[in-house]
Amino acid sequence: MTTPAATARPVAPAAERLRELIKTNRATVGVIGLGYVGLPLAAALHDGGMPVLGFDIDQRKIDCIARKENYLKHLGDGMIKGLAESSRFEATTDFKRLGEADIIIIAVPTPLGKHQEPDISYILHTAEAIGKTLRAGQLVILESTTYPGTTRDDMMPAIFRAAGEKGKSLQLGRDIFGAFSPEREDPGRKSHSTSTIPKLVGGLDEVSTELAASVYRKGVKDVVPVSSAEVAESAKLLENIFRCINIALVNELKTVLTPMGIDVWEVIRAASTKPFGFMPFYPGPGLGGHCIPIDPFYLTWKAKEVGKSTRFIELAGEINTSMPHYVVDRVIEALNDRAKSVKGSKILVLGLAYKPDIDDVRESPSFELIEILKSKGALVDYSDPHCPETWAGRKHDLKMKSVTITPDTLKGYDCVLVSTNHAAFDWAMVAKHSRLVVDSRDALRAFHREMEGRIVLA
Repeated sequence: MTTPAATARPVAPAAERLRELIKTNRATVGVIGLGYVGLPLAAALHDGGMPVLGFDIDQRKIDCIARKENYLKHLGDGMIKGLAESSRFEATTDFKRLGEADIIIIAVPTPLGKHQEPDISYILHTAEAIGKTLRAGQLVILESTTYPGTTRDDMMPAIFRAAGEKGKSLQLGRDIFGAFSPEREDPGRKSHSTSTIPKLVGGLDEVSTELAASVYRKGVKDVVPVSSAEVAESAKLLENIFRCINIALVNELKTVLTPMGIDVWEVIRAASTKPFGFMPFYPGPGLGGHCIPIDPFYLTWKAKEVGKSTRFIELAGEINTSMPHYVVDRVIEALNDRAKSVKGSKILVLGLAYKPDIDDVRESPSFELIEILKSKGALVDYSDPHCPETWAGRKHDLKMKSVTITPDTLKGYDCVLVSTNHAAFDWAMVAKHSRLVVDSRDALRAFHREMEGRIVLA
């Protein structure tokens, strides 16, 4: 495989043909990974007129689509119904069909390993599957968040290695095209959707950037080309590192201001009255979701390759990962003040999802809160109307079911710990019938007066 210098709009037949297919909505888009990123993206491109072929290793997702049931509840069944009833959409677990796609978009997980090192194995396995059916005229776009250089130095070589002999005659930028476009999904957000969130696109050459941008314009209102895949990869990391560091700042402020008797949430609201130069971030029991707890470590790892350290980012990571222990310490203190030991105490954790009003539990701090409390001898239950039961994940397998909260059940717990402030919770009932509440989300602000002596901010 050779990688030529970028050139402007070559007359290569593969590029011209793909341009025309995209322009006339005849290019088939293959989306690999029908999860929180891939499914709404598939729907957006389909709504823009493109034929879409969805791939996933989980047969249950394919079956749900066939039944017109959305396994991502926050997106509603309407999206699935529109896809399932369309002649321009099909979902499959058969990766041998990747050769049918003119554009292949990769939206697979990029977790951390046990030592906080990047795990791009899902990307590499997907690249190998693409390589086995590789043909001239295909554009491969990576959306999975990763460190700078992954698209060029890891993904594309893996594709060509898997292609073997047939890949030797295919040239990047002439026959095969590659780009990176970071996902920017925020599950549960109502103000923006896949089609309205601006889309960054950086190719491995100018032609790849142009082709990838033209694909996304079919389903996304605002597409922003950048000079390279590495710029797009780095921009995604900056977005989430920015949030990680600012959340760490308010989390640390919480641990400092609380012993002073100062309400950190009131402080943040007060500072937010400044109309410029300040952006509010809020503390919590720890970081959750598919991006902020993970992405900063991708850059800290890559920085070591060029002999640099990222002390600022690493410190923010240390603060945020320590927050579940801080919250548990607040629970222990609150119980001690009532002459109770955490060992043997019945504790109800409100909320399993990592953020309000969704069923997404990826990297949720609630799992760690539960496990820490159990390790200290507490008898722990959880309640979450969006997550009726737990399931085995990469890190946790709690084997628990959600408890339905009622006045009687609340009275049976020594402490209620608020981890996620779902709107579906009856907060007035929680305030009235709980013996003790440790609130890590400021969910019970309206009830502080009537709960005096029974509520602790954490």
